[in-house]
Amino acid sequence: MKKLENNNVFIPMPHTIVGTKVNGKENFMTVGFVSRVNANPPMLGIGIGKPHYTTKGLLENREFSLAFPSPEQVQKSDYVGIFSGEKVDKSQIFETFYGELKNAPLIKDAPLNLECKIVQVVELPSNNFYIAEIVGAWSEDRYFTDGKLDFVKMGVSLFTMPDNKYWAIGEQIGNAWHDGMTLDLKKK
Repeated sequence: MKKLENNNVFIPMPHTIVGTKVNGKENFMTVGFVSRVNANPPMLGIGIGKPHYTTKGLLENREFSLAFPSPEQVQKSDYVGIFSGEKVDKSQIFETFYGELKNAPLIKDAPLNLECKIVQVVELPSNNFYIAEIVGAWSEDRYFTDGKLDFVKMGVSLFTMPDNKYWAIGEQIGNAWHDGMTLDLKKK
């Protein structure tokens, strides 16, 4: 194993789109810095650079959506990550709908949408980390297998840095909270 010279190597991140309203207008931004942070109530956290236009809407409304785009939406998703809503109107890129939160536009064709209400903002040197409660989740029956979301059917993807690529999720390689039960350390 060799030590890498560049510490700016990140673990694979979910490829997602944050939606919020800025000055009353829908705005979207591609975000990779996403993590579950609490089980009950369900919460997640997103990290967004302070200078981004989306930050204004997050702080103003304290609500956002988090969409997991389909493979067919990669071009649109990348577009909303490249261009700032301060200079480009991104409100017409996706067909939207609303759930409980009126400042969290949900993307109609995304396989999974989460409605999130911000409960805490942590200021970091370059980013804000928004901790939010998931107050609603939206998907379609076609993305379920045996009553559970099927991430392969959804076409959920990952984002990697510093190569800046999107990756499809492939085959299942194991079962969590199960496979480790068969490890016999005495044989080792």
